[in-house]
Amino acid sequence: MERIPRGVYTPEFRAEAVKLVETEGLSIDRAAKRLSVPKSSLSNWVRKAQAGKLTRVGKGQWLPSELELELVRTRKELAEVKLERDLLRKCAAYFAKESR
Repeated sequence: MERIPRGVYTPEFRAEAVKLVETEGLSIDRAAKRLSVPKSSLSNWVRKAQAGKLTRVGKGQWLPSELELELVRTRKELAEVKLERDLLRKCAAYFAKESR
């Protein structure tokens, strides 16, 4: 089963996150918690911004299309429904034996 990619952030989001740390004086820990991003990612972004290389971060990142995301969600839902179906079959078989 394919997984939904995690940690796909836009360049604008990265810039705003770095701005929180640099201009507003928030610690990396607090800013990361506020934005719900990993502390290590935010730390890397701040380091890259200080070196002037923030625009290069994430250039090779693959962004899934809406159709691909929908396919992943549908496959996950199908797997859950199959598990539920199998559980119901087992329950029905158990209760059929009990009623005899």
